[in-house]
Amino acid sequence: SFVLDEKALESILLRNDIKNKKVCVISIAGAFRKGKSFLLDFFLRYLNTIDKSTWLKDPEVPLKGFPWRAGSERETTGILMWSEPFLVTASNGEEIALILMDTQGSFDTRTTVKQCATIFALSTMLSSVQIYNIQNNLQEDNLQHLQLFTEYGRLASESGFDSKPFENLLFLIRDWCYKHEYDYGFEGGQKLLDKRLDIDDDDTHSELKNLRIHLKSCFSRLYCFLLPHPGMEVASDPNFDGKLKDINPPFVDQLGSLVPSLLDSSNLRAKQINGVELTAKSLFEYFKVYMRIYQGDTLPEPKSMLEATAEANNISLVQSCRDHYLEAMNKICGPGRPYVNTPDVENAHLKYKLEALTQFEKKPKMGSKEYCRQHMTKLTEAIDSLGDDFHKSNADKNVLKNMKTPACLILVMIVAYVLTGITELVGLSPITRLLLMPFYLCLLSLITWLILSYAGQAPGVIEVINQATDQFFNLVMVPTVQYLAQLQMRHLRN
Repeated sequence: SFVLDEKALESILLRNDIKNKKVCVISIAGAFRKGKSFLLDFFLRYLNTIDKSTWLKDPEVPLKGFPWRAGSERETTGILMWSEPFLVTASNGEEIALILMDTQGSFDTRTTVKQCATIFALSTMLSSVQIYNIQNNLQEDNLQHLQLFTEYGRLASESGFDSKPFENLLFLIRDWCYKHEYDYGFEGGQKLLDKRLDIDDDDTHSELKNLRIHLKSCFSRLYCFLLPHPGMEVASDPNFDGKLKDINPPFVDQLGSLVPSLLDSSNLRAKQINGVELTAKSLFEYFKVYMRIYQGDTLPEPKSMLEATAEANNISLVQSCRDHYLEAMNKICGPGRPYVNTPDVENAHLKYKLEALTQFEKKPKMGSKEYCRQHMTKLTEAIDSLGDDFHKSNADKNVLKNMKTPACLILVMIVAYVLTGITELVGLSPITRLLLMPFYLCLLSLITWLILSYAGQAPGVIEVINQATDQFFNLVMVPTVQYLAQLQMRHLRN
């Protein structure tokens, strides 16, 4: 079975400059040794070229990026994600993170059918555009591999999905040699796809007919591109390094059409699940949830896939609403903000808690009402816990309150010290020795309080000293100050 490298995925999706941005994921899947990684490296070349009009101009530049080579043995294993997301401006003007994924080729001699299906399913469910890499022609068995997704789509529709469960599926036909029937590119590819998906009431078997009907209802867009053979040197020369001069010109010409159409910013849109656009942070949660159900010995049922999607959907939404609360509260009393009156903090907490819960209620969710209610409860608990933290951190910023204990102790020490001097001066030595006791007691308490507060140790001892100081402050110092103030007022009246 496959294992998710969470640390590697975290380093890509949870970067500070990426995690809160919406994502677009382009993935490629299909049979092994059919040039998937080779094609993705042209994607990288296009994305790394500043002047897009020159990206195919230099015939001497070797191809770099995802590992690939000519030969009969597989090169890619599992699912690989390019480690550097590309920040691009989407069609709506918003900056999003574009992520490229490469997948292990299916149907090699070392991969089980279940593993092949797992790779294809994961990449399809997580991608904005899934490129289905097919050799020579679009045949019935290629469509049969999509049966799992049509069943998932049927269940999703019955469960009240607000949109089609999958986004864009591009059938990329490699080494197309029937140009006289259907020309290279999108136009010829669309004609071929329409022909293959056509339903003839008389000739089409009911099972094949249902497959086609459900396939169209599962994906937002189904389209096809016909790509010619790149040349024998590409396929057989072990020293081939991707230079354009060694590739057949018709292949290069079609790349000039295919790649910009997929990667031009005007054509890119954020990944959506159930009508909700995903951020990099939420995509990370979907990866984790999906990997759990695909780690068993058998391929999960479509129902399990749907339940996993519902779980990831609710987890992602809880996290988004929690982040909304966190961001708003940080502006009021977060790190770097000054002390705020306690009632103001509580009012802000209640206001933004209500906003977060309202946001959760209004956003499209998957799963039963009871299941969504459970996540609503989790969100409420998480926000209340954060509210307690904000109250505590805000209280810690109250300088006057924090300095109350040492100030009182120092004041008592000063008073005791002055009185001992006076009593010693007038010859009242027994009283002097008596007054030294509160002086040294306060000195010991002050030193203990400072050391423990700095070290963050023994909070119980600190609390005892604080309580004793509060008692002295309220029972002795406050009445004394009030009495002196009254005497001063009488003096002023007289």
